[in-house]
Amino acid sequence: MSVDTLSPAEVASLGARAPVAPPQAAASAAAASFAALESRLDYLSSHDIELVRKAYRFADQAHLGQLRKNGDPYITHPIAVAQICTEWKLDAQALCAALLHDVLEDCGVTKAELVEHFGAAVADLVDGLTKLDKLAFDSREQGQAESFRKMLLAMARDVRVILIKLGDRLHNMRTMGDMPRHKWARIARETLDIYAPIAHRLGLNNFYRELQDLAFRHLHPWRYQALSKALARSRARRKDLIARVQGEVEAAFAGSGIEVRIAGREKTLYSIYRKMDTKHLSFAQVTDIYGFRIIVPQVLDCYTAMGVLHQLYKPLPGKFRDYIAIPKINGYQSLHTTLVGPFGTPIEFQLRTPNMDVVAESGIAAHWLYKAGGASDTAGQALNAQWLQSLLDIQQETKDSGEFWDHVRIDLFPDSVYVFTPKGRIMALPRGATAVDFAYAIHSDVGHRAIGATVNGEQVPLRTELHNGDVVEIVTSPHARPNPAWLGFVKTGRARSKIRHFLKTLAQEESRALGDRLLQQALRAEGIAQLPGDDEAGQAIWDKLLRFTGNRSRDELLIDIGLGRRIAGMVGKKLASLLAEAGTRPNVLLISQERFGMPAEDQPSQGVVTLDGSEGSSVVYAPCCRPIPGDRIVGYLGRGEGLAVHTEDCPVVQRLLHRDRERFLEVEWAEELTRPFESTVLVTVTNGKGVLARVAAAIAAAEADITHIHMGDEAAQSTTELRFTIAVSDRAHLARVLRQLRRTPSVLRAQRQRPVRPHEPGN
Repeated sequence: MSVDTLSPAEVASLGARAPVAPPQAAASAAAASFAALESRLDYLSSHDIELVRKAYRFADQAHLGQLRKNGDPYITHPIAVAQICTEWKLDAQALCAALLHDVLEDCGVTKAELVEHFGAAVADLVDGLTKLDKLAFDSREQGQAESFRKMLLAMARDVRVILIKLGDRLHNMRTMGDMPRHKWARIARETLDIYAPIAHRLGLNNFYRELQDLAFRHLHPWRYQALSKALARSRARRKDLIARVQGEVEAAFAGSGIEVRIAGREKTLYSIYRKMDTKHLSFAQVTDIYGFRIIVPQVLDCYTAMGVLHQLYKPLPGKFRDYIAIPKINGYQSLHTTLVGPFGTPIEFQLRTPNMDVVAESGIAAHWLYKAGGASDTAGQALNAQWLQSLLDIQQETKDSGEFWDHVRIDLFPDSVYVFTPKGRIMALPRGATAVDFAYAIHSDVGHRAIGATVNGEQVPLRTELHNGDVVEIVTSPHARPNPAWLGFVKTGRARSKIRHFLKTLAQEESRALGDRLLQQALRAEGIAQLPGDDEAGQAIWDKLLRFTGNRSRDELLIDIGLGRRIAGMVGKKLASLLAEAGTRPNVLLISQERFGMPAEDQPSQGVVTLDGSEGSSVVYAPCCRPIPGDRIVGYLGRGEGLAVHTEDCPVVQRLLHRDRERFLEVEWAEELTRPFESTVLVTVTNGKGVLARVAAAIAAAEADITHIHMGDEAAQSTTELRFTIAVSDRAHLARVLRQLRRTPSVLRAQRQRPVRPHEPGN
């Protein structure tokens, strides 16, 4: 039972009997009482305060007997988190969740109990804050990624989840000194990499700065102490300068008729350290440690006040930023200008309205502060809402927790560029974003169909990096589709997840089509010409087959066959037996055609697949032997890798035939081909001026395209071996290329590269 549940007389009698508590114990008891929180709840109704009190009693009882590392009752931590949440004027449900945020994880309380006592909304908030420690994961990193994924998705549905979580992390960082020292680095690094960027992305600048400084303090304690002392000395030296600047600024505004509020601003220790580290500066070379914030009543007053400042001190060229006209990606708005103050000292000024100041310090949490003050939401709330919605979009296309977290982490970088659509709409993208990122930011269909881009009226490649002020237009084609190479340069999580999702879906469609062909051929080998239909009788047979294979759907089964996870011959035999049970008789003539059309010793275990080059990612032309039309070929159905096509004499095939013969199937070239195929040519030349140009010209004269050249890493000798990867239509075309090369001056030898046979044992 907590002190809060005792009557005043009982408390007095306990005090009379008990010895006087030492000051530390008294402070601990005060921190564990509801009174420590109640004094901050004046913005809530009496009914809401009673709900919060009920949550306190429930949490106090659940955590009874648990202590923190410093010996304080554990309930002091939930109370401290709730106190932090009151700074944002969060509602009673959020405060209840803050008090209860550890009861599911640490106390054996169930979500159903929370629903019964506090309602579904509070229970969902608490559940969103609970890590997945009770589940089994392959690694600590996988478990952590899944927990973050759960938290971020809960945040996307209700932003109060992340506000409570940030309050939890802030209090843990404030009390980190009580934790074992070997845990400091991991928790501090996690805070810098994850929680501080989330706070910044949501515009919670006060939290962002404090989390960074606390993490820096525990990650690099010696550097923190050294910088702290240097900053204190600098503060004492510049005290007179700051007072003089403030006096001169106040005097300038007194004559302007603008009502202003002036506040000093000091750079955080971590931001000073990061600037010193990235720009290789000494502490003395960091000049923008101090600055001033000017708060004026209206937006127009910001620009007028900037004019007053520019009359007082000279501005530094290139040091003006208008974040009012173009807000930062997290909704931050201010005018920034750096002026040359007394003694030539650069001083930054930030000019903003009171509402902008609230958003600048509290970000998305300003929503609750505004509700309390009666003001309205700002554009910043909409920007953050878009980011939260993008989390749900990425989740729909990314089932792997580690991949999801990679996408989200990309979007947490604070630096941004601002570009324009042809109609003048402003788009905020991460620094380094490309035209492809812009296309996906407009719409996923624009990204999927992009074939080119124009920036400021000039045609540019899609990988072109965008800069502030660029006007970007995307050129699309209805027949285009994403290129896997885009994954190598896109910067936004949205673009990356959309591209991966499209490619995975496309690969599944192609694998399904291949699986359908393979199963049909396997069934024909059993004497049955067609797969079961979609009618009631056919569906009953499919259902029996799926129960046999363990697949959830027909599509999943066909994809598994196409990817080689299941052998089409085995599935075909079972399907044939099911059809026979249903009365379908096998055709003996068809069996003869399918099974005995070639000698038994050469016959692969499955039917013939015709290849024309349009198969997509479900069919891979093996890079070890690079088969081209005209080569005798075989197909190997790898486990989960689709169909790999090799030349018949490839050493890899000879090795696999002894181990996995049942995974081979017959493949043949189609009469009409849809594209050229790559082959590797080795050309030995005598060194001399212009040799490479002559060889390349010979290949071009034979109407072949060069896709890659490798000249080796050795220093040039009298003779050099060049390796060309070229695109040809068939073996006859390759022969023309080789003849053309052999007639070229300086070419000693030209031949197709063949895979090297491994040495036999004993050779």
